[in-house]
Amino acid sequence: MTRLSAPIFRFNDDRGALVDEVVRRVTAGRRDPQETLSDAIYHEVRRLTATAPRGDELGRWRALARRVGDMTPRELTTEVEALARAHATDVAGNFDPRVYAVATRLMPPVLGALVAPMTTMTSMRRLVDAAALGDRITVEGSIAHVRALSELGTVVYVPTHLSNMDSIVFGYALERAELPPATYGAGKNLFTNPVLSFFMQNLGAYKVDRRLRHALYKDVLKAYSCLLIERGYHSLFFPGGTRSRSGGVERRLKLGLAGTGVEAFVRTSLAGAPRRVFFVPATIAYLVTLEAETLIEDFLHESGKSRYIIEDDESSRWEKVASFSNKLLKHDGGVVVRFGAPLDPFGNLVDEQGDSLSPRGRVVDPRSYVTNRRGEVAHDADRDAEYTRELGDAICGSFARNTVVLATNLVAAAMMNRLRESAGTDDIFTLLRVRQRAPATRHDVARDVAALRDRVAVLDRDGRALLGRSLRAATGEEILGEALRAWRGAHTSPVIEERGGELSIGDAPLVFYYQNRLAAHGVALDVLAPRRADGGAS
Repeated sequence: MTRLSAPIFRFNDDRGALVDEVVRRVTAGRRDPQETLSDAIYHEVRRLTATAPRGDELGRWRALARRVGDMTPRELTTEVEALARAHATDVAGNFDPRVYAVATRLMPPVLGALVAPMTTMTSMRRLVDAAALGDRITVEGSIAHVRALSELGTVVYVPTHLSNMDSIVFGYALERAELPPATYGAGKNLFTNPVLSFFMQNLGAYKVDRRLRHALYKDVLKAYSCLLIERGYHSLFFPGGTRSRSGGVERRLKLGLAGTGVEAFVRTSLAGAPRRVFFVPATIAYLVTLEAETLIEDFLHESGKSRYIIEDDESSRWEKVASFSNKLLKHDGGVVVRFGAPLDPFGNLVDEQGDSLSPRGRVVDPRSYVTNRRGEVAHDADRDAEYTRELGDAICGSFARNTVVLATNLVAAAMMNRLRESAGTDDIFTLLRVRQRAPATRHDVARDVAALRDRVAVLDRDGRALLGRSLRAATGEEILGEALRAWRGAHTSPVIEERGGELSIGDAPLVFYYQNRLAAHGVALDVLAPRRADGGAS
């Protein structure tokens, strides 16, 4: 099988049947359609009252609320089916092989095409010059292993999530690794960018409206994800659910969609044709992150009581994205995508033949995890939820081991460590108020950076983290210089200020953001362990 024969290239022929089956599944098992409608009415009226109190949509929901008590069972069922179909139709993606062919020809310049307006000859020349993108984005890890598995079953990619650029960058990584394209869920708010929306609409993205909280909508999303896996469509979703507000690697996950891997395996096993499902954790690391200022502000605001959706961050502004991308892509290895070791839906490692391996390395039959006492494959919600939690733990473990440490992370951690020592506290809010921002000579900071790099090198040797390639043989001064160059002009305020050979923290929240990539590894300030690493949704 080649990439171009992957099921996604036949997606549009299957789209209508997918929508029909989603509607059938989410409505067939509902015993009380009135309760389903009441739940949807409650959440939608509440949402729309807060966001659009005079809108037509709110009026329709209120009118439905007045009628629901008088509806016959048939009318209630019809209304639920209509609502489920509307959601499924909106969610379902699209894949145009012609757009894929264009995007592939533009690879590696596709990233520039997606994030910068192209209305002048100057910008067109800049697009052509972006062919050097292949040297700027490093793709590494278990590539051959994943490629082999993509021909044996359905691959579900579960990467870390730092930026709205992640979907684009990961799509490029799949192309670069000669892996077939994948369907993926994307926040509906991202479809407001016309250029980005065009490519997303035609390259397998399906809409996830995180404003919708009622049970029927969540069931539609899960059923759609499950069906994609069952039918062999390689998939991508961010198990953290949202961009990491702190900049740290996710340590707890939202497992709703991850659970569809177990469900798909059970359903296809019951049908007599078990679908082999492989989860591939991956990490995405940026030397600098486009939305860092907005994300860390949101994380710190009221200690994590963040906005549910950020619609006005840096990624919503054309000029900011274009400027940032142009700057980031000047750095070799400015972005690193790393594929981790593949897992089965139960958290076991998988070999290149697609066989699940026990912790002792023995081949195990995945069906043994989903059989009842009579040896029959069966649905069991509680059992499968526990397996999904174990899968989540395995994914988080992979995230930690495959965290790629870059220059900005090391320098930020070194500066934050100095600030902690001078302030005599680890309380982050106290540290953010300190006026003396840990001034030190450039020589002393470079020495601290080198010592911190050596500590991370030990983690790398032990398989607990990864040191960026450019840092392995670099001096502390070289690492410091790389970070300072990357930060210069990337954010509205200087991250680190330099005056007369002395360095000090210019923007403490941003220093905190970049050092958080190391927080889980014991070499940087860790305020994330007692709670979720994230504060909300994209």
